[in-house]
Amino acid sequence: MHALDVLGDPVRRRILELVVPGEAPAGAIAKTIAEEFGISQPAVSQHLRVLRENGFVTVRPEGTRRLYAVDPQGPREASEWLSPFERYWRGPLAALGTELARGARQRRLATERDAAERPARPAPEDDRPPVP
Repeated sequence: MHALDVLGDPVRRRILELVVPGEAPAGAIAKTIAEEFGISQPAVSQHLRVLRENGFVTVRPEGTRRLYAVDPQGPREASEWLSPFERYWRGPLAALGTELARGARQRRLATERDAAERPARPAPEDDRPPVP
């Protein structure tokens, strides 16, 4: 199966997201996926098997648990396949970054200008009679 076929399934993409921070136990993965996608534990196991067989995750037994972690082989294959197409989004993303920075700078300057133009607030006058 091609790396992009593996990543084409939203359940498998979500499993990878759950595993990215480090190792994740199969039970916790199955519970989260069952809640989010409404699929059974055996169905989640099938997705884990596809990810494992295609080099996207590794599994390590620890007692009765199975801990899954990202295997860089699968994501690397997907990245290598996509790299010739990067030129189609690299420029627009760089332009987006420039526009975001420009907008942030304009907001900061406007806030500073407003603060400089705002008159200092006088201290509130105390109109109460003195306490004897």
